[in-house]
Amino acid sequence: MTESARAAATLLSSEHLKREELFPIREVSRLTGVNPVTLRAWERRYGLIQPTRTESGHRLYSMADVESVRSILAWTERGVAVSKVGSILSRSAATKASAPIEQQEAVAGEWGEWQAQVQRAVSNFDENRLDQVYGQIFSTYPLPVVFQDVLLPLWQQLLLSQDDFGQTSEWLFLDSFLRARVLQRLQLGRSQAEGRVLLAAVPGQCRELELMIAGLLLSSEQVPVNVLSIGQPLDELTLVCEKVRPRALVLYSNVPPNASLLKQLGKLAMSLDCPLAMAGEAAEFSQEGLRGSPIACLGNAGKLMQRRLLQFLDGHLDT
Repeated sequence: MTESARAAATLLSSEHLKREELFPIREVSRLTGVNPVTLRAWERRYGLIQPTRTESGHRLYSMADVESVRSILAWTERGVAVSKVGSILSRSAATKASAPIEQQEAVAGEWGEWQAQVQRAVSNFDENRLDQVYGQIFSTYPLPVVFQDVLLPLWQQLLLSQDDFGQTSEWLFLDSFLRARVLQRLQLGRSQAEGRVLLAAVPGQCRELELMIAGLLLSSEQVPVNVLSIGQPLDELTLVCEKVRPRALVLYSNVPPNASLLKQLGKLAMSLDCPLAMAGEAAEFSQEGLRGSPIACLGNAGKLMQRRLLQFLDGHLDT
């Protein structure tokens, strides 16, 4: 190829990238000041960004990816550990944290109003009214916000207030209602085909509703998630996976893992024919402890868990 032809091809390639708003890693590094090694680490180790890839495997970043890199950089410059930034960004996307403070407060105020409506329906044990409010919340917000920012905080508040007379009955009423509705959604997305992911709870370390909601948040059109029943023994998961042959097994826990559990998880990972990952608050606490092991940490926040799972299955997330 002549020098003029090569220059023309380079120009055409550059113009194509601009039209598609996709940039190679060197250009993203120039725009953000973050070196390519760090960009790749943020992608593979923490799942913070998810560039598209060419057939030859080269990374291409959108303008949204560039803005994400700038946001990550801003948080790390404030002293926030990069391992925690994913959860912050996931929440920020839901709450529009880049908006003015007044708008953020308005969004939080809206959540409080919805919670108050749910609380009134629960206090009156009025399932018809609760069902109406539940539908209205879903028509207003995306699924992660509905559960992680509106419904679960109220559910947790009632759970922790059961010393007060009547609170136990109210919590049981709300818990039963939400489990029924979440189960409906899980059944609609349930897959019997190959390519699914199994989700199981670490025994005694979460409640059924939390596990079911995690299943919803992890599920996507590309990867359906089947939730195993609460109480599933860890030592029988190898048998289950041999029969089901899932793409991956995800363990969910909201309790920081101790050394004994980490050792048990390591043995489980070695006995499985599929990759193993952790989700929930335990995944937030155990990232350092599991680094270098075959177990991936997916985090605990809405879309972040789903994105990390997809990257893990594609081999683009380090364990």
